[in-house]
Amino acid sequence: RPGTQNVAGIVGLAEALRPAHDEPAEAAPRLRILRDRLEAGLRERVPGMQVNGHPERRLPNILNVSFDGADGESLMMALDVKGVAVSTGAACSAGSTEPSHVLRAMGLSSRRAGSSLRYSPGHTTTEDDIERAVNITAEVVSRLRSFAGVERAAG
Repeated sequence: RPGTQNVAGIVGLAEALRPAHDEPAEAAPRLRILRDRLEAGLRERVPGMQVNGHPERRLPNILNVSFDGADGESLMMALDVKGVAVSTGAACSAGSTEPSHVLRAMGLSSRRAGSSLRYSPGHTTTEDDIERAVNITAEVVSRLRSFAGVERAAG
């Protein structure tokens, strides 16, 4: 009935949101460690990988990177098939085939923005997940570059 508040729904929502309110301060250091391990692993295993954004002033659970000589959409689909979830842009631009307007506004070329992926470790992500993501990403980038005739990306 209009005007009647769903009290049970409100209480349920409050309880569901409690962990999100209570955990951010506790989760941030762990997420930062995972993100930094992911970044270090990708730097070591994937030539031509570049971090997009500020090296320090960034969210603890977001890593946005570009891979020279590889298409972001193709990477995303190939990684998805292997169980690694990544994104090529913000959720609000899902379905867009254009490079991220945010990355373009940051000064990235269309080519570099188009080769970008966003990794977002979460509260269930483990160190093994990070290692697996690094290994699979290295394999997929190498394979896609070889299809495109790119032997070794310029660093």
